[in-house]
Amino acid sequence: MTRTHDVVGVGIGPFNLGLAALADPLDDVDAVFLDQRPGFSWHPGMMLDGATIQVPFLADLVTMADPTSPYSFLAFLKDVGRLYPFYVRESFYPLRSEYDQYCRWVADRLGTLRWGRRVVGVERAPGSDDLLVTAEVGAGSTATPRTETYRARHVVLGVGTAPRLPAPLAALAADAPAGAGPVVHTADYLPHRDALRASGSVTVVGSGQSAAEVYRDLVEGAGADTYRVDWVTRSPRFFPMEYTKLTLEMTSPEYTDHYRSLPGELRDLLGREQRALSKGISGDLVDEIYDTLYRRTAVGAELPTTLLTDTEVVAARTEAGGPDGDGEHVLTLRHGQTGQVAEHRTRAVVAATGYAGPGVPGFLAPGLARVDARGRLDVARDYTVDDAGRLHVVGTEEHTHGVTAPDLGFGAWRNSVVLAAVTGREPYPVERRIAFQTFGLPDGAPPPDTARPAVDVPTEATR
Repeated sequence: MTRTHDVVGVGIGPFNLGLAALADPLDDVDAVFLDQRPGFSWHPGMMLDGATIQVPFLADLVTMADPTSPYSFLAFLKDVGRLYPFYVRESFYPLRSEYDQYCRWVADRLGTLRWGRRVVGVERAPGSDDLLVTAEVGAGSTATPRTETYRARHVVLGVGTAPRLPAPLAALAADAPAGAGPVVHTADYLPHRDALRASGSVTVVGSGQSAAEVYRDLVEGAGADTYRVDWVTRSPRFFPMEYTKLTLEMTSPEYTDHYRSLPGELRDLLGREQRALSKGISGDLVDEIYDTLYRRTAVGAELPTTLLTDTEVVAARTEAGGPDGDGEHVLTLRHGQTGQVAEHRTRAVVAATGYAGPGVPGFLAPGLARVDARGRLDVARDYTVDDAGRLHVVGTEEHTHGVTAPDLGFGAWRNSVVLAAVTGREPYPVERRIAFQTFGLPDGAPPPDTARPAVDVPTEATR
């Protein structure tokens, strides 16, 4: 007889890894987590020296749900002998490489993680609300993959996002002839950094923290005898991330309730307007870039760089250039305010153009999950996407839940809600109110069909 797990997680990024860590000490939760990769890896292409995560260390995998967990960031530091150096450093923000090491440390201590499993199907079990998860083992190897089937009362999708290239750059990357300089997303920056520097000229396209980190990394070595580096962004300015305390209260259950009460069109508009809350540049990094430019030009040397704002890449092509036959990329730029159009020539391109959600994963059986008019998963307030309340989503519900979706610090709260649904109790207390402010009018009647839903904790009878 097939074993029935309480939880099968699909994908092992920070959010599902946190769920696995929180589920581990619970005697009434039988969980297993699947990922096609050979082991944990978090943004390996952006492990730049000195880069930090943009949330405090309390936003680890578990602490906001269980400060006593043996899987906390502080427990990791103690175990590896770095707790006192971290204390003396007097910064709340761990290095990005340090956070990756922490996640690997947690992953190595969990016996519920199954690597090398590519999920190819999730469907309803016949005559039951249980779900069947089919995974291929050994996909991509020379051996013939075999399949495994897992039966679960709950499935949690943590499949994350994928690098996104705008159409002109996607075509450039796909069609560039041999010998042309690299066209890469920031997700693959480090493996290509030497080739980018050797190209002679690099253009960073995009805004946000990743673009700023790559530009800072490249501009240090730019010079008349090395290479030039330019930065093009369609943002009206180099937005600093908004990090004031009352704004941070938008990462709260109350604001998520308010956001969900709004019509979908308004949510999409707010999502665009609120990009500076999670997709801006840290203020310290903006200042550091300016100081770098100032320092490098203070002796009168001309630094080969240009920074262009409100400028969009509307077309791109590659032309043969020079006697060596190397290709030269030609970007057509359009300025948003003036409407001017110009061509910009560069040997290499780094696209800091963000990530796209997975949409509806192709491995879900047709009709299993709710889908909105734009083809996105219709995620309920309790993070489920099916009427039976058995299929959950973590981390890719920004279109339905707002800025809490990608926030590392909110992951433990969301996982507490998922585990409450799985167990019929609250193994980790779920806070209903954390903000001082009120979103919306406190006594205002909600418009029809948009009443604020509560986060219901299922009873044992509804497990």
